[in-house]
Amino acid sequence: MREAARIGRGAASAPSWVNSIIKGDCVAALERLPENSVDVIFADPPYNLQLEGSLHRPDQSRVDAVDDDWDKFSDFAAYDAFTRAWLLAARRVLKPTGTIWVIGSYHNIFRVGTVLQDLGFWVLNDIIWRKTNPMPNFRGRRFTNAHETLIWASPDRNAKGYTFNYEAMKMANDEVQMRSDWLFPICTGHERLKDGNGDKVHPTQKPEALLHRVLMASTAPGDVVLDPFFGSGTTGAVAKRLGRNFVGVEREQAYIDAALERIARVEVIDRPTLAVTTGKRAEPRVAFGALVESGYLKPGAVLQDGKQRWQAIVRIDGSLEREAETASIHRMGALVQGLDACNGWTFWHVEEKGALIQIDELRKRYRSEVLAAGA
Repeated sequence: MREAARIGRGAASAPSWVNSIIKGDCVAALERLPENSVDVIFADPPYNLQLEGSLHRPDQSRVDAVDDDWDKFSDFAAYDAFTRAWLLAARRVLKPTGTIWVIGSYHNIFRVGTVLQDLGFWVLNDIIWRKTNPMPNFRGRRFTNAHETLIWASPDRNAKGYTFNYEAMKMANDEVQMRSDWLFPICTGHERLKDGNGDKVHPTQKPEALLHRVLMASTAPGDVVLDPFFGSGTTGAVAKRLGRNFVGVEREQAYIDAALERIARVEVIDRPTLAVTTGKRAEPRVAFGALVESGYLKPGAVLQDGKQRWQAIVRIDGSLEREAETASIHRMGALVQGLDACNGWTFWHVEEKGALIQIDELRKRYRSEVLAAGA
């Protein structure tokens, strides 16, 4: 087993494989990791797309689809055997209190789910990631495939003590229970890694906002997150930013190089904002947590009222912290004023280019730049 350079700092007593990328086949690499050593697994395995020939748009331009060798299997039986092998290896390293996330499309997720259940994993949720800007169906013979499915599971049906930050999820969703359908755009713009020729470094790079929510929901600061199909390093980048540790497994050196460079640039949040605990309903609705997940407002940012009488700190789940008390943007606004209710969107401001602006302005930008772009 060969390891790439260790990234970040990690605890002084952490083993050498923590915050590193292990180069090699995922099954062989996982067999070398200690038993019961990771808190959460996020797996984005090959989708086995079974593509035949090139795909073209109506203007005859070629679609940059997934046609790499790592996504090709001889038949379903071969894919099922591969799935069983890596899930068994993953199960061994997962703590009894840990959980596993697996993401896939209709090509593979049902087969993965069957193997998961056959091995005794207990499905906690299936999450639908609904894409705001999906690739259209160019041949016009099917519905546009506008979502992917995530399965969240514990090691067995009797597992107890796994992490689910229910209140944090509720805070991130304007004090309403987080649902199992999540709306995010696919990875585009400055977040999409490109090589020297302007081509995608990895064809299925996941958006950081998606991983932000996954890790915020099911991990705690200092947890170790394993990604056995590390690719371009989205899991590692988000884990580092949120004060979690990671270990990745990847066999393609080009992906390792890109991930190393990407993660090295990530700034770690070193404040109590890492701890986890917003409400005008508009069309389309935007939760305050979505601004944090998508980088429109950074954890640790200082919010204040328009007259600069009160301040509060933004935490990673979209809650605010002030004098050891946490609450949503609305509740915190009410608390500091001694009121029963408050519209946090218009009460709280953030400094931008030397001037205070309402955080509602950031919500408007999110609607126009993210939601409207995918409409």
